[in-house]
Amino acid sequence: MPVTFDDVRGIALSLESVEEGTSYGTKAFKLRGKLLARLREDGDSLVVGTTFEERGEMMAAEPETYYITDHYLNYPWVLVRLSRVHPDALRDLLGRAWRLASMARAQASATRRPRRSRRA
Repeated sequence: MPVTFDDVRGIALSLESVEEGTSYGTKAFKLRGKLLARLREDGDSLVVGTTFEERGEMMAAEPETYYITDHYLNYPWVLVRLSRVHPDALRDLLGRAWRLASMARAQASATRRPRRSRRA
């Protein structure tokens, strides 16, 4: 049974602090402003955050489901055909995207310089 965007929405919004919005004019899900996934313009593919290593493994194992375009070659994203992906695999993929976004936010916060206090 193909996964629908409503299925994606249900999974994504079940993750802590995820909000629905838009990205590049398509429906998207973000963790405190950091993109996790967005619907591609074709309406059947989802762009999901991942690692280069995981992307390569997914594409090698299931090239009919997971793929990239030239645009995404240098970015840690994978394209997922909703008509082909198993709901459990999508749940795992969105969970990993959430963890990656959460870690990225934590690392960004840790590297920010503390503000100096102003003296009156």
